[in-house]
Amino acid sequence: MKLKDPGNNKITPQLGAVVAVAGLTVVLILAIAVVPAVKKKNKKVDFTKISQTIDSKVDETIEQAMSKADGTSSVLDEEPEPESSGVNSPDELDFWDAYPEETEDDSQSDEEKDGEKVKDGDKNDDINKESSSKEDKDSKDDKNSKEDKNGKDTTDSKAETDESNDGKHTLVINRDGEEEWVTISQYLPKSDYDYTNLICKDNRMEYYVDGTKVSYVGVDISKYQDYIDFNKVKKDGIDYVMIRLGARGYGTGQIIADEYFFDNIKRAKDAGLDVGVYFSSQAITVEEAQEEAQLVIDSVGEYHLEYPVAFDMGFVDNDTARIEALSKSEKTEIALAFLQKITESGFTGCIFGDKEWLIKEVDLSKLTEYDFWLKQEGDLPDYPYKFSMWQYSRKGSVNGISGFVSLNISFVDFAEK
Repeated sequence: MKLKDPGNNKITPQLGAVVAVAGLTVVLILAIAVVPAVKKKNKKVDFTKISQTIDSKVDETIEQAMSKADGTSSVLDEEPEPESSGVNSPDELDFWDAYPEETEDDSQSDEEKDGEKVKDGDKNDDINKESSSKEDKDSKDDKNSKEDKNGKDTTDSKAETDESNDGKHTLVINRDGEEEWVTISQYLPKSDYDYTNLICKDNRMEYYVDGTKVSYVGVDISKYQDYIDFNKVKKDGIDYVMIRLGARGYGTGQIIADEYFFDNIKRAKDAGLDVGVYFSSQAITVEEAQEEAQLVIDSVGEYHLEYPVAFDMGFVDNDTARIEALSKSEKTEIALAFLQKITESGFTGCIFGDKEWLIKEVDLSKLTEYDFWLKQEGDLPDYPYKFSMWQYSRKGSVNGISGFVSLNISFVDFAEK
């Protein structure tokens, strides 16, 4: 480094300060140039170029200081920087502009970079495989959801096994309100009525075959209807009446004759109505059932019955009946004892009950030789087995009867049977 002769210029405090700054600049340049190079062992340091750069920086600093030594401006004052053109001149370049610092990534070899690309490719492959694996798993889970443990497709199994649509079950609403689908027996005689031929006129059900009415309108009555004008009943289009003959107490077990029976049967006959009777049983033994049947036979006496003698056994609403403890087999044997005795006396035997009673409480396979009187309110019956009469309403209105009365339809002309 060559220092210029200051000539006659006085060495002022300001000039001294400039020289000190220049010296400090030299030290800093050496530190900046040499230290990083030492850290980067694999990088060569061009000391000749460094020396030239230092000389240039020192000379420039001294010349600036000498030109301002007259005291008009302080070397320590900052001069405004010229507007940058966006392009650095060689003098403006920092030392490390010639030697940009190497980053860890920059120091990697091409082979290492290629290796990273390979790893990234592997990583992407792993992601793709994971996504593919998830899709395969979801597809497998979906497939498994459609297959049962035996490998059978169950996609439509619910529709195929839906008891409400398979034609093999019938809905029974139990007395506690619970719904139950019961298998329809293939061995019992089925109902073959075509309900498209069932027509309701003035709240009365009529059944037609080939345009001809083949059904009969009936009512069932007891003392609860009080006095009945059977002539008005007949004129209102009623064909037959089922009259309660008596009942057994569901608590005491005592037989009680219906106090209106004898009057009802006489006046119904006189009005020209066909007549049948029913007995409300609570028998818990075969002997009691036979006792009930004998009472019916004795009470009817010489009257000719066009319609059946019906055995009516059932539970009691809001109370416990004495038949609650009977098994299905026992209830069936009791019904048989009653009906057999009735038929032996020349009457037509019939069993009355709702859908739950007939399907669940008695064994229908042992009662097939008798007629059935179905109790089921509604527009259409869904009882699957053969029946002869249907009680479809308990709130019917008939001239000659005060209040509500139960309406029935008979698909059989029992008077001709």
